[in-house]
Amino acid sequence: MSYNGGNGNVSNQMSDVSESALLRPGMDRVLDTLRKHHRRMILLLLKEGTVETQADVIVRNGNEIKEGEISLVHTHLPKLDDAGYIEWDRETGEISKGPRFEEIEPLLELLENHSDELPPGWP
Repeated sequence: MSYNGGNGNVSNQMSDVSESALLRPGMDRVLDTLRKHHRRMILLLLKEGTVETQADVIVRNGNEIKEGEISLVHTHLPKLDDAGYIEWDRETGEISKGPRFEEIEPLLELLENHSDELPPGWP
């Protein structure tokens, strides 16, 4: 927030800031979830309907397959499941949209639809 030079509009600025989407309750959870590339990929693939099981999202790059599978099963899928963005059956490996997927979908769409507006090489 910037200083307005003493013209008495601080309360208006505070109101504008408090209404910002970035300060809404739950935004920390959403951004924390999107922090890792693998979780963003899982959510985008699920949004597109191109993922049904954990095998569909295992990154296949040589010797790193086992490491990727371990982080998928022990970190990424549980985090997405705990947040309610996916439903993950640990026995069958099936993945589907969770009860809170609609909460994160607008941000996924925003990032996807406006990626060309970000500076080159960002981030």
